[in-house]
Amino acid sequence: MLPSACLLCAAVQRDVVCAACAGALRRAAPRCPRCAQPGDGHCGVCADDDPIDATLTLGDYADPFDALIQRLKFGARLPAAHWIAAQLAGCVQASGATPDLIVPIPLSPARLAERGFNQAWEIARPLARQLGVAAAATALVRHRHTASQREFDLDARRANVHGAFAVHPTASLAGRHVGLVDDVMTTGATLREAARVLKAHGVARVTALPALRTP
Repeated sequence: MLPSACLLCAAVQRDVVCAACAGALRRAAPRCPRCAQPGDGHCGVCADDDPIDATLTLGDYADPFDALIQRLKFGARLPAAHWIAAQLAGCVQASGATPDLIVPIPLSPARLAERGFNQAWEIARPLARQLGVAAAATALVRHRHTASQREFDLDARRANVHGAFAVHPTASLAGRHVGLVDDVMTTGATLREAARVLKAHGVARVTALPALRTP
């Protein structure tokens, strides 16, 4: 293998992320099992009827690890997606509850045309392959373009994504355990709305799989 620069610290080595940065990112920390918010045990905020049953993530979306997502999403550093997928596969396998279908959070056609790729699908595809399960790029569709969530508070985020997702008519979801992949989970509004739609179409369990979680 040829040397490459770590996407986080720029150290020259042989992987997308060097061993030191990878170890720091994966350092175990207590999290709410349902929403992955940092803390000891259940956060006390997640409702019993939350459409997300569990959340697994690699770590916090914070300096310096946020650069991993930024370089994937805005710099088209696609090898980062494969590295993230490999790490998430380890998290899923350690949980003992592997989904039987991996589904990415979709982009709107306009956003997909602008970016040229869906970062969630770039993670979901190799993740499914490593877990030995199916992946469905179009099981969930975004039929309404939404503004970026970055500048909104929680209520505005919920309103922004409400009704944005739909299940494709040909998708077979009843009774399945779906792993729902996204790059970052901030308030969880996007993932919860997608999970709500999936549950309304007969999905039995939804495990959210964001690469990173905003603390």
